[in-house]
Amino acid sequence: MQNKGLIRLFAILFGLVSIYQLSFTFITSKLEKDAEAYAVSQISEAEEDYVAKREALEASYLDSISDNSVLGFTSYEDAKTKELNKGLDLKGGINVTLQISVKDILKGLANNTKNPVFNKALADADEASKSSDNTYLELFFEAFDNSKGDTKLASPDIFANKGLSDDINFQMTDDQVKPVIRRKIDESIVSAFEVLRERIDGFGVTQPNIQREGNSGRILVELPGARDIARAQELLSSTAQLEFWETYPQSNQSLGAFFVSANQRLQEILEPTESGEDELSKPESEIDSLLSDVSQDSLDMAPQTNPLLGKLIPADPGSHAIARALVTDTAEIGGYLRMPEIKRLLPNDVQFTKFLWERPSQDAEVVELYALKSNRDGTPRISGDVVSDAQDTFDQFNKPAVSMTMNTRGAKEWEELTGDAYNNQTGIAIVLDNKVYTAPGVSSGPISGGRSEITGTFTVNETKDIANVLRAGKLPASAEIIQSEVVGPSLGQEAIDSGFMSFVIAMLFVLIWMIFYYGKAGIFADIALVFNILLIFGVLTSLGAVLTLPGIAGIVLTIGMSVDANVLIFERVKEELARGKGKAQAIADGFGNALSSILDANITTGLTAIILFIFGSGPIKGFATTLLIGIVTSLFTAIFVTRLMIEAYTAKKGRRLDFSTSITKNLFSKMNIDFLVKRKIAYVVSGILVAVSIFSLFTNGLNQGVDFIGGRSYQIRFEKAVSPSEIASELNEVFGSGTNVKTFGDANQIKVTTPYKVDEEGIEVDTEIQNKLYTSLQKYLPDGTSFDDFTVGASEKSIGILQSVKVGPTIADDIKKNAFLAILGSLAVVFLYILLRFRKWQFSLGAVVAVFHDVMVVLGIFSLTGSIMPFNMEIDQAFIAAILTVIGYSLNDTVVVFDRIREIVGLKGWKAGENINEALNSTLSRTLNTSLTTLIVLLAIFVFGGESLRGFMFAMIVGVIVGTYSSVFIATPVMFDSLKEKIVPADKA
Repeated sequence: MQNKGLIRLFAILFGLVSIYQLSFTFITSKLEKDAEAYAVSQISEAEEDYVAKREALEASYLDSISDNSVLGFTSYEDAKTKELNKGLDLKGGINVTLQISVKDILKGLANNTKNPVFNKALADADEASKSSDNTYLELFFEAFDNSKGDTKLASPDIFANKGLSDDINFQMTDDQVKPVIRRKIDESIVSAFEVLRERIDGFGVTQPNIQREGNSGRILVELPGARDIARAQELLSSTAQLEFWETYPQSNQSLGAFFVSANQRLQEILEPTESGEDELSKPESEIDSLLSDVSQDSLDMAPQTNPLLGKLIPADPGSHAIARALVTDTAEIGGYLRMPEIKRLLPNDVQFTKFLWERPSQDAEVVELYALKSNRDGTPRISGDVVSDAQDTFDQFNKPAVSMTMNTRGAKEWEELTGDAYNNQTGIAIVLDNKVYTAPGVSSGPISGGRSEITGTFTVNETKDIANVLRAGKLPASAEIIQSEVVGPSLGQEAIDSGFMSFVIAMLFVLIWMIFYYGKAGIFADIALVFNILLIFGVLTSLGAVLTLPGIAGIVLTIGMSVDANVLIFERVKEELARGKGKAQAIADGFGNALSSILDANITTGLTAIILFIFGSGPIKGFATTLLIGIVTSLFTAIFVTRLMIEAYTAKKGRRLDFSTSITKNLFSKMNIDFLVKRKIAYVVSGILVAVSIFSLFTNGLNQGVDFIGGRSYQIRFEKAVSPSEIASELNEVFGSGTNVKTFGDANQIKVTTPYKVDEEGIEVDTEIQNKLYTSLQKYLPDGTSFDDFTVGASEKSIGILQSVKVGPTIADDIKKNAFLAILGSLAVVFLYILLRFRKWQFSLGAVVAVFHDVMVVLGIFSLTGSIMPFNMEIDQAFIAAILTVIGYSLNDTVVVFDRIREIVGLKGWKAGENINEALNSTLSRTLNTSLTTLIVLLAIFVFGGESLRGFMFAMIVGVIVGTYSSVFIATPVMFDSLKEKIVPADKA
């Protein structure tokens, strides 16, 4: 080997850099354990809310030492930014995909026009987006073109307005306007991205991740370690639409008369007549549709004496609210007040009144209802865009508040508004995202200077978040959470423990096996393997990549697959020694002859990993990342590091290196199986397996997870074992049919999947579903379990919701499409690579037929056994990752066999397939060795790697077994039968 000194230097430097990068992780881990120990020593479990107090003390401790020098080259604050990033499934936290509403942006660009053609195009685009893969903007343009008639996009009441006058004029055609609108939409999404990034920076989570997903208007946000989940969700989805309104006083007689007449009209609607006239069924149907969020119990059609006044409570005399109500009644009252026939009852002088509820404080039972002075267009007196700065502070009573400063225009408008409020003795409602945060009066005349304050029943964190979103600015459009995953910190710690256990067991087995099979040579392979693991973690850290649980599985799988290169090399060295070559020459030729097979095998696996990285998302990208890094580092350590050590060892006289032990010396050396004779039997067996698989797929189908069908799933743990069928029947009564409950791991843990309100977005829906779960499952929970204890996010808990996943139907369709494209893409790319590499399409055909066979058998087994296996067998993104890995592994094996066939046939000729059998027999030791090692590694992950990986690993185990079989009994025979012309020896060509 040339340039040994350079390679040795590079290996040493590579190792030192990896150790340096990983040192930051060890430093932060030690300091955080010290902080945890300090908090435990200071606060006992006997104290109320001890978990939250310990977390606060830990944060305070770490903050106090953040700038202190550690080992003379870093500090905690510096090390924290350079440590190995842990993903959601290892650290807990929240991962959401936000869909920025392009519809809202279009309406804003068109100044909320009433143009019927424009609004019909929006409605048509809404409908088309449910079944189309095109972007919303393209669907809008298509819908507009189909119904525009003589109307142009550059009409004065659409886009040729004052706000876009610099970009669009009346003379422009639609084709000229469309690029401008595309640019404006993209600018708005970029603006939303920047607003969200500023908010997240102020949230206080270390190592957040925020990125755009192409031109789809989607933004991916990951907040590992976020524990206050509700706070994080509100921060992300809040548009920060700040408004200032003047209120109507309680004494307003017109509003008093309105509530009386509204109550009377509702009595007529809700009380059925004795004759049961059909005309009353229409209002009832309208109420049902308008109040879809209200439970059927609250829409009971039994006679009600005062449906509205009976639920309203007089407001406090000193308040600027019009009335109060129980929190549980707000949805019903709000629905009544939004009914068109009720709104028509408003007297002329208050006909544009806007009714809003106050923002309820935590555990509040009663909230206030405000009547705001509005206009025909529903625009506020002052909008939030006049706020130039906002800070969290404390009011005169030392309670958390938010102080705001306005720009020049805002200061002038604020002075006018406060003057009107002072003269009319009304209040000023400060509204954020359609909730009244406070409504103070003005006691000393107009307020100049543009300074104001938001007060209320806030916590310190809430005022920090309000100030944060106001400083960052409002989102240009609403941001809906179309996909989310929330993992509790306790589940994350369990994932780390189980991942580490599987890692250690797999590592130990491989290390022992290599020594058992290859003797001293195995020790060198083991050293290279340990060095390889160091390099993988070092590269992950230096790249800032995120380590996930599937990522750990990828590293553990790399352990199993990385020995493959050493196995190939050692087997070739053994062959060269058996031919009587000298020690040095045998080692050189062994490494040289194995190189082609090693490169081909790893390139095919790498290609599938790249496709997985492109089409995958979240943890699946983590799996692909570690697999790709592992392939590169494995090649380096096997080809160069192992060789450096072996050549250094054998350079000294008298040292013997046999590449085997007394037990394994002649193992598989005299195999002479006629594989091609048995190919017809293999065809029949495989044909039956594929036929049964296809039949089962058409009849039984597959158990698709929420990734592919949309919905919400919850992993819930109880103190004692529960009956999933019993819980399923109870939840189906609450959520309707379609709710599925399965045991997930131990008997005291279940996974609940429901399509209930899957089309509806918002934190309110998530909270509603969790409330229903809590109410329905309360009898299975220990006494005293509160809703907060039950919901995800609580630290160090052993019961309740440990993980929740939500996937909207639109993104589920995208995931399904990407999965299909990933599988097709991997087959196409590998077909082309093998065609280029072997120059015969028959080799590509054999490889693709074998891969198709493997995929169908794995799918068939999942279809046949999905309902009887004691672990999760859902088809989700992780399963697709498993399928692609199986494709890569199967091709890895097939390419090694093809490489040997090409070599031997090229030297010795075709001989009616005799030499193909010789090639298969010569690779049998490597095939079985690698497959056995990989299988043991996969079994270690399957048994110890945690419940969430079990279905994933089962698919891989089946795939490795089937892939090993197909490379010998399917790929090679198909190639043999389709290759009509004989391959002549190289020396006669």
